[in-house]
Amino acid sequence: MLFSSITFLYGFLPLTLALYFLAPKSWRNGVLLAASLLFYFFGEPIYVSLLLISSINDFCWSLLIEKHRDQPKRTRFYLIASIVINLGLLGFFKYTDFFIGTVNDLLGTSIPLTGVPLPIGISFFTFQTMSYTIDVYRGRAPAQRNPATFATFVCLFPQLIAGPIVRYTDVAAELESRKSTLEGVALGLRHFAFGLGKKVLLANAMGELCTAFRDAQSQSVLFFWLYAVAFSLQIYFDFSGYSDMAIGLGRIFGFQFPENFNYPFISKSITEFWRRWHMTLGSWFRDYVYIPLGGNRCSKAKWLRNLAVIWLLTGLWHGASWNFVLWGALFGVLLMIEKLWLGNLLEKLPAVVRHAYVIFLVLISFVIFNANGLSGVLADVGGLFGAGGLPLYTSEALYYLRSYGVLLVVCLIAALPLGKRCYERVQNSKVMTVLEPAAVAALLVAVTASLVDGSFNPFLYFRF
Repeated sequence: MLFSSITFLYGFLPLTLALYFLAPKSWRNGVLLAASLLFYFFGEPIYVSLLLISSINDFCWSLLIEKHRDQPKRTRFYLIASIVINLGLLGFFKYTDFFIGTVNDLLGTSIPLTGVPLPIGISFFTFQTMSYTIDVYRGRAPAQRNPATFATFVCLFPQLIAGPIVRYTDVAAELESRKSTLEGVALGLRHFAFGLGKKVLLANAMGELCTAFRDAQSQSVLFFWLYAVAFSLQIYFDFSGYSDMAIGLGRIFGFQFPENFNYPFISKSITEFWRRWHMTLGSWFRDYVYIPLGGNRCSKAKWLRNLAVIWLLTGLWHGASWNFVLWGALFGVLLMIEKLWLGNLLEKLPAVVRHAYVIFLVLISFVIFNANGLSGVLADVGGLFGAGGLPLYTSEALYYLRSYGVLLVVCLIAALPLGKRCYERVQNSKVMTVLEPAAVAALLVAVTASLVDGSFNPFLYFRF
């Protein structure tokens, strides 16, 4: 089930809200758990059991860790067992066919692929449960003794499928006791509505342009760059829109989820870009992999190794394909170069040059990200630079530039914090008490009209 579907907006969500707010407070976690399992069942009925197995795994190991905290060797074994099971499940479902395919390519074998479908959201809920057990082991969180409460944390439908990656320490107090105020519900609805608008009105439109590029009868350098811009905007509005909807839904139910995006396209370095893009994933790798490896408080050689490990894992986390590995490697190399010498040079350059540097590299990176394997990377990146005698432009490219030009400008403006700054100046004025609800209502009407008339458009990050 999609947040951006008529079934969810006018069926599942209103019913869940009614049951939740009518239920006694002691029952509300149960209502959320039941709703979350039903939500997942709509998308992956055969994998509800996997979601519960993942929950039971970390619930049990964390209790054993807390019970035997005075026995370091035993608790370390429990932690390792938990991580091995988590990564084993993730590896089997997500990377088995990638490994088999790579072996077949290298050795010329014909080992059949498993064809096992990827469970929706497995990368997200696996990282959530692993971080919980690690935090219990480190003494940063007490083990949750109520299995239903812990299952609610793992299965919570607002962020179950595509993040943000919520840690147990973020919501531990709210799982036990939380308040849903009228103001919180209003803020949550606004956050949800604007995220919904990002997805349906902006991301989907950019997706149509990307589809037109793939289906085009003739290609050109202009069309490749148009595609690079369109896909970069599509994935930003798609993923940040989902995060906004998740954060808004969490707020409605009394949870404060961490922000996941902070206008990454205004960055002046690749380092800054990754402080603003998918922030919960970046902080997860920092706290649970990078720092334990030694972070930057070690020799230069070990620091470079740590960065290489992080970005190899970041690429693989996003997908079981060599283009994702290359995508992660590209950012790893860029960050190394910035840290070693380029960062100081960038500081001396005009802001417009630094912005252009980031946008240029980010556009290329997302072309790699969306390519079909390594051969697709070579073809698509080559197309950006006219490989194979590609013409500079064609009539087809100009047609789509004219057709989507206004919408591209709207998307570019929406990707900047201009609207946020304008809103902050007037948010406390009396006129906003009328305009804001009216704007949210108008947005919902526009989204509904688009959904009724549109086609199925799942979130891009569902495949991760």
